[in-house]
Amino acid sequence: GIWKGWRGTKATYVVVVVAVRQTMAQARVLSRTASGIWKGWRTGTGSGRCTDLRCRWMSSGIPTEHDVVVVGAGPGGYVGAIKAGQLGLKVACVEGRGALGGTCLNVGCIPSKALLNASHKFEDAKKHFASFGVVCGDVKLDLEAMMKKKESAVSGLTKGIEGLFKKNKVDYVHGWGKITGPNQVTVAKSDGTQEIMNAKNIVIATGSEVTPLPGVEIDEEKIVSSTGALSLKQVPKKLVIIGGGIIGLEMGSVWGRLGAEVQVLEYAKNIVPSMDGETRKAMERVLKKQGFKIKTQTKVTGATVTPNGVKLTVEPAAGGAAEEMEADVVLVATGRRPNTAGLGLEEMGIETDRAGRVVVDMATFQTKIPSIRAIGDAIAGPMLAHKAEEDGVACMETIAGKNGHVNYGTVPSIMYTHPEVAWVGLTEEQCKEKGLEYKTGKFAMMANSRARTNDEPDGMVKFISDKKTDKILGVHMVGVNAGELIAEVVFAMEYGASTEDVAPPGHGHPPPSGGGE
Repeated sequence: GIWKGWRGTKATYVVVVVAVRQTMAQARVLSRTASGIWKGWRTGTGSGRCTDLRCRWMSSGIPTEHDVVVVGAGPGGYVGAIKAGQLGLKVACVEGRGALGGTCLNVGCIPSKALLNASHKFEDAKKHFASFGVVCGDVKLDLEAMMKKKESAVSGLTKGIEGLFKKNKVDYVHGWGKITGPNQVTVAKSDGTQEIMNAKNIVIATGSEVTPLPGVEIDEEKIVSSTGALSLKQVPKKLVIIGGGIIGLEMGSVWGRLGAEVQVLEYAKNIVPSMDGETRKAMERVLKKQGFKIKTQTKVTGATVTPNGVKLTVEPAAGGAAEEMEADVVLVATGRRPNTAGLGLEEMGIETDRAGRVVVDMATFQTKIPSIRAIGDAIAGPMLAHKAEEDGVACMETIAGKNGHVNYGTVPSIMYTHPEVAWVGLTEEQCKEKGLEYKTGKFAMMANSRARTNDEPDGMVKFISDKKTDKILGVHMVGVNAGELIAEVVFAMEYGASTEDVAPPGHGHPPPSGGGE
């Protein structure tokens, strides 16, 4: 009767509930109707509301039952949880951050794009508006107001996810989850209590964290990760970025526009190694024109915080004489690693690879324990929010008995500098490595009418297709709104289109989308 009532039956008989403390030392008997208890516990309202802590079974250590428990509420976790709810599964999402959205929404994609947008407006007003006849006078920076605008955007979006959880009947469980059985997650809550959750399926969606750099200790004040770089209290005179990847170049763009001198130190031969070589060269020219100083094949071996900033020790990557370099702020942007510590993977015997990623069957997302799956940054593949979202949807479809699928060959990458860089599919270098016969088509944005009239002529579009079949193998873009333009190509590639298929429909004149045509 108790169980029947808890599962939602509108029973009218009286149920006796024994609420047991974790110590099992005391018990108290309370009477409620089953429907009233359920209504009160689910909503915190109604005649059946129980306010005595000993009556709250969800905090007492008595297990709850779900079809799916998702550990982590980043893009993969929260999108997957919502999809599970839409598929009719009883789902819970465990998150200990205190806000939904994971790194992406709280200290990653969203706040960085807010600052990229704001800093671009500032630079436009300060340097470019006058050439269009818009004279602003003495343009000043209010960094505090800029940060508040960023925080407002983040707060609104995280609360929006909470609303989507309620709409799709996703139970939001506050706390840090650990897998303690093939079908069990134990949640450590902020008040010191634990909640034991039983589930037919467990999905690991814990995302990634900043990869530490030996000899460079992050304090989030003078030596910062991307998190600290989003909340600097003043514009540094000199910002040194360790790592020439997407995160480093985006954050360098923000602070460079606001007045910082930006120096990039990259260990590899090239910045953004995953980018097509020709596209990279085009973008690197633009960055240098914007004031970036880029030094590749350079290793940072140590960092010392001084009263005036940070003193770095650097040397050639191949070895050689060391030298010192000073900066007001140092950003460590050397990559990210899976965030799987403390999940109980070792105790459960769940396999991880050398990079710390959970080993799964990429078709089903299952680990060696079939009831436990993993998605997003926790597994192999590009560490991208939209990739994690697709993982989350496909994983839940698979759990629901449907045909979930992700085509990793059509997952785009985007760098939100100005101009933007976007690409999907194979680079020309990869085509050569694979021995493919291919052809290329290129268009310079300076020949596009709209780009010229907007005084934004930097960029190019490059198509790579199979020499015999003309099937699109890869597309690489540098230009304003390249992040939006790439979506058309992703759609085409998903359906196996040729370059000839993309051009005939016609594109409006004179927008940059015509560059692809």
